[in-house]
Amino acid sequence: MLTAPSLSGFRSPFISSPLKLHPLSNSFFTHRKPNSYPCIRAVDLDQNTVIAISVGVLSVAIGVGIPVFYETQIDNAAKRENTQPCFPCNGTGAQKCRFCLGTGNVTVELGGGEKEVSRCINCDGAGGLTCTTCQGSGIQPRYLDRREFKDDD
Repeated sequence: MLTAPSLSGFRSPFISSPLKLHPLSNSFFTHRKPNSYPCIRAVDLDQNTVIAISVGVLSVAIGVGIPVFYETQIDNAAKRENTQPCFPCNGTGAQKCRFCLGTGNVTVELGGGEKEVSRCINCDGAGGLTCTTCQGSGIQPRYLDRREFKDDD
């Protein structure tokens, strides 16, 4: 039968007093008195280790705190009514065409004093387009509502 080696001379830099075992026992794990637990000394840390641990804890806190902050802001914004008029179209939901400047016609100078007037191909002669910021609603979208993902395929 195998027996455990005697631990009576066991010493560690982390334990302030040697382990006291029951005199009749060769095992470390049997018959230990409740008040004979070893006292563990605090680990000596230098300044760089303390700074590294502090930076690590702070990084984790910021990494968790920022997304939680943004989620609460989004939830609070969704609860509020949005009545701010769209800035680019002044709340109309339409913008003047930038090619024909709202006339619906484009004038091209051909040379020799000749001019050709044709229907605008950007707005199909309507003179205006649906506002791309508010998608024609006339209400200024919130920051995260502006992201619209379209499948162009």
